Amino acid sequence: MTEQTFRPRARFVIGPDGSPLTVADLPPKNTKRWVIRRKAEVVAAVRGGLLSLEEACERYKLTVEEFLSWQKSIDHHGLAGLRATRVQDYRGA
Repeated sequence: MTEQTFRPRARFVIGPDGSPLTVADLPPKNTKRWVIRRKAEVVAAVRGGLLSLEEACERYKLTVEEFLSWQKSIDHHGLAGLRATRVQDYRGA
């Protein structure tokens, strides 16, 4: 029998605007229009342990690559990097 490390799920994380973010505050599962705020909330939820990467991808029908691109955009360019109209500007940077 292998021992698994159990990491309790966070009850809330700090969202991109600095306020507490719970699972109930996350974008709806059927979200089709991904504005900056919604993308940033999902990234914050995964980083803070509110959702696992797998749960987020399944819940929102995302590929791992798509999620990781959001995370990388935030890390390199801040929230403005998530703006769909700016992707080409930031891609080469």
